[in-house]
Amino acid sequence: MKLGFVSAILPELSFEEVVDHAADCGYSCVEVCCWPVGKAERRYAGVTHIDIDKLDEKRKTEILEYTQNKGVEISALGYYPNPMDPDPEKREVFAEHLIKLIDAADFLGIGKINTFTGRDKNKSVDENFELFSEIWTPIVRHAESKKVKIGIENCPMIFTADEWPGGNNLAINPVIWRRMFSEIDSDYFGLNYDPSHLLWMQMDYIKPLKEFKDKLFHIHLKDAKVYRDKLDEVGIMAAPLDFHTPKLVGLGDIDWGAFISGLHDVGYEGALCVEVEDRAFEQTLQGRKYSLVLCKRYLDQYL
Repeated sequence: MKLGFVSAILPELSFEEVVDHAADCGYSCVEVCCWPVGKAERRYAGVTHIDIDKLDEKRKTEILEYTQNKGVEISALGYYPNPMDPDPEKREVFAEHLIKLIDAADFLGIGKINTFTGRDKNKSVDENFELFSEIWTPIVRHAESKKVKIGIENCPMIFTADEWPGGNNLAINPVIWRRMFSEIDSDYFGLNYDPSHLLWMQMDYIKPLKEFKDKLFHIHLKDAKVYRDKLDEVGIMAAPLDFHTPKLVGLGDIDWGAFISGLHDVGYEGALCVEVEDRAFEQTLQGRKYSLVLCKRYLDQYL
């Protein structure tokens, strides 16, 4: 397994500066965010460390030579919009950039992208599946033609008022994953697995590793702290951030020894990328850079 981090936490740094920090900390890979250049729609979005619209042979050579010299690989290209947005025009824009992202991953020889399935938050799961195959089949088939794997993160995207009532990502649990992978059967369609979301939803985050071992394309390492006193007050039907908060690895409720042991048990040998969303470390660039130092220090005991 290779330890890295998601570049979204360092938006003001250049690609080269992100790679420098990874090398300085001892990380061996980075998931590089590749949003279209422009204003971010939410926290951790809109980060562009590789502008794929300007990716040519010259920039490709610069990227590959720099990462090779620093001993830091690109684990995947990341872009997390809502490809099943209720607005058809937005869906088309998001799908077009996903196709570009797949092409960029092929061009760079990376072979992997991470994203969301998306969801129409105002429709049920069954209603969303009426659109799922229509939207995702051509994207997956294009990925197959380029031999690029798509890792779908399992975040519900139901944290802010504009994401209610159903959330902006369909792929949140094993029942839905089984249906997704049944409807679109492809070796290039799998998971970017984040255990923290299962934890705050009161689910077993280790058990699915065995069933979906062949679909584990990429792993996000983010912790979460559930505050039992708050949960007792508001219950699980409340907004998730009313009873839990994302934390750095080792500062929440995930049993990381058990989780990483579970990955070993199923033979996972891919990237593990720290995802920092801990507000206690977000106030300054120095704090965010130091959070990655702390995560690396903590995880070294298991890897």
